[in-house]
Amino acid sequence: MDGILPKLTRRAKRKLEKSSRKCRDAAMRTRYLIILDLANGQTPTETARTLHVARKTVYKVAARFRQAGEAGLVDRREENGQRKLEEDYLGVLYGVVLSSPLEHGWRRPTWTREMLVRTMQEKTGVRIHPSTMGRALRRIGARRGRPKPTVGCPWSKRAKSRRLRYIRRLLKDLAEDEVAYWEDEIDIHLNPKIGLDWMIRGQQKEVLTPGQNVKRYLAGAQNVRTGELVWVEGDRKNALLFLYLMDKLLALHPKAKVIHVVLDNYSIHHTKQVQQVLATPEGSPIRLHFLPPYCPDDNKIERTWQDLHANVTRNHCCPDITTLMHEVRSYLRRRNGNLPKDYAQHAA
Repeated sequence: MDGILPKLTRRAKRKLEKSSRKCRDAAMRTRYLIILDLANGQTPTETARTLHVARKTVYKVAARFRQAGEAGLVDRREENGQRKLEEDYLGVLYGVVLSSPLEHGWRRPTWTREMLVRTMQEKTGVRIHPSTMGRALRRIGARRGRPKPTVGCPWSKRAKSRRLRYIRRLLKDLAEDEVAYWEDEIDIHLNPKIGLDWMIRGQQKEVLTPGQNVKRYLAGAQNVRTGELVWVEGDRKNALLFLYLMDKLLALHPKAKVIHVVLDNYSIHHTKQVQQVLATPEGSPIRLHFLPPYCPDDNKIERTWQDLHANVTRNHCCPDITTLMHEVRSYLRRRNGNLPKDYAQHAA
């Protein structure tokens, strides 16, 4: 178009078309297409509408093409000076995000982009805009999420490591006539656990809660070799629920020389009732192996419970506990039926 672009020869247009096809940068390709559309008689408004860009962008690209030809279409941000988001800067930012703002003199316990900008300026001497900080956070793979509440293990690091090594060695060298299980309990609430879900911007999903909460409890044991889950249900989480599970394991493995059960230090596992039942005169094959206190990540069944919550209880719409427990049982049965044959190698 006269006044916006100089008149291009057919050869010049073919050269631009060839360059646009070879271009792998999306923004650069768009600039080529702007020039080609204008050269083919489209108005700036039509070009902006076709390529989904602003009219201002069309005029800006055309002006750069008039001044420098095809070279004017190249992204010239490298001429802005030294890049601020260098690897050294991102490395420092990675460490800062892993830490708490309280460690850097802030009174607020959670990071904002503005706080990160000021903290990084103190550490590196480089100041960036908060929007640039957002890009930097994406570069290092940072995300906004919910922290996981944890309790520190009261044991010494050496004692904790020694107990975990013992359990790992026990499970690795398991004899053919022995079986082993990870054991734990889980609460099932009629009031749904609220969790993250995809939503349309400006719209918030609602989860109807019954109001009057009702609970059921599961005691589960996950086979170390096969991954199969064995469970019992109860209205109360007490020693009897745990003993019902032990009876079920005994019935499943009547010929096992030893049934190893790896479990946490919950109080129902230590009651006198449990000790008396397992210390029978003929000798029970069940052997309890307690994990160090407050080490849920070292109990493999915890991941199974997380999957149960994610697939059934989180944001559920069940009207009553009977329906909810039906969904829980259905999910656990499907899970057992879908386990891979090489579960042990897969889990390792």
